Formats: sequence, structure tokens, C-alpha cells
Amino acid sequence: MKKLLLSVIVLQLVSCAELQQVVDQFPQGTYGIGNEEIAMGLREALDKGIDKQVTKLTKEDGFYKNELVKILLPEELQKVDRTLRDFGLGNLADEGIKVLNRAAEDAVSEATPIFINAVKEITFADAKNILLGSDDAATLYLKGTTQTALYDKFNPIIKNSFQRVGADQIWNNLITRYNNLPLTNNVNPDLTDYVTQEALSGVYTMIALEEKEIRTNVSSRTTAILRKVFALQD
Repeated sequence: MKKLLLSVIVLQLVSCAELQQVVDQFPQGTYGIGNEEIAMGLREALDKGIDKQVTKLTKEDGFYKNELVKILLPEELQKVDRTLRDFGLGNLADEGIKVLNRAAEDAVSEATPIFINAVKEITFADAKNILLGSDDAATLYLKGTTQTALYDKFNPIIKNSFQRVGADQIWNNLITRYNNLPLTNNVNPDLTDYVTQEALSGVYTMIALEEKEIRTNVSSRTTAILRKVFALQD
């Protein structure tokens, strides 16, 4: 009986060893899906976010009437807003906020190809962990690896957009009116930098929105690679 039990244990150990050898021969990843194929699925999800969500930002009021990404005044200018309204210049304050958002809408329209190229060039060092991560893991990875480079490309576009939508003139007038009011300290904010940061943040927010949709809603996986890859995280 002992010999029989020992034989069974040995057979089980051999079977486990053979099974592990088979598993070790699988491509990197899960269920035969390798790291590059998972990366391909993540890129496609980000592309879908740009195509479906970021394009919404390029339309009139794409930022201004979207509470997720609407650009409000920076903290140092909130006192400007309040003071102008106290002096009956609320319409001017409203227009100042609107043109900041108009500049972002205009700039994102011009800069969309930059984001598309950034996604194409992104390398996922550990695609599987990103796939199995949070609902916005791929977007966060994109942000961490591209934000600095995208800022450098995006900033001059924002600057040109300020001129194109007339934001520079409106804000020069607004700041001048504020600085001429009694008992105020002069302000001279760098609105180009601020709107660039806010516009980029808005883009990443919308991409993350679509990534979450793909992760949580099977019907949003509209291609074979999306269905195959994101099935692993279900």
C-alpha cells in the first residue's frame, strides 16, 4: 500500500513538472497572448479614446460646456473674476473664461495628430500589468511617458490659438480694466502655460473615459483585438 501511494505521489509530481514545462513554453502574457499583442490592444483602446472622445473637445463648447474638462480661472485670477463682478463687469469676466476654453478647443483640433502619433510610438514595457491595472492605467501610462514632449509641442499651438480666437485681446482688456480698479494689485498671469496644462489634462481625461468604457462594457470592444485582449481583464 505504501509503495502504491508513493508511486501515485511520484506520478503526480512528474505530471506537475511536465505541466509547468508546457506553461513555460506559452508566449509571454496570458492564454497565449504575448506582450506585444496586449500592447497592440492597449494602443487601439487609446486610439479609440482619441477618435471618439477627444474629437468632442474640438467642437465649439467642447471644453466650455463639458464639466469634466471645462477650464476655469487659475487660483490667482479668481480674485480678478470676483472683483470684476463686484464692479458690474460680470459679462467681461464670463467672456474671459469662455475664450480660454475656445483657445483650448481650437488648439486640440490642430494638435490631435500629435496625440495619434504619440500613441503609435508608445512602448509598453509591461503591457500585461497595465492591462490588469486600474480603469485608466493605459491612459496614465500614456500621460507619464508623453506629457512633457506633448507640452512642448502643444504650447505654441495654444499661443497661436489665443490670437486666432481673440483671447489675447480680451484678456489684455480684462487685465487692464482690473489693474486700473482701486485697491487692486496688478496681475500679469501666464495664461498660455495655464491653458496648455489644462487642455492637456482635458485630453487625458477624455481618453481615460473611453478606456474605462472599453474595460467595463464588452459592447464597446468593437474590434477583434480589443475583444481578445480586454477579455483577459474581465
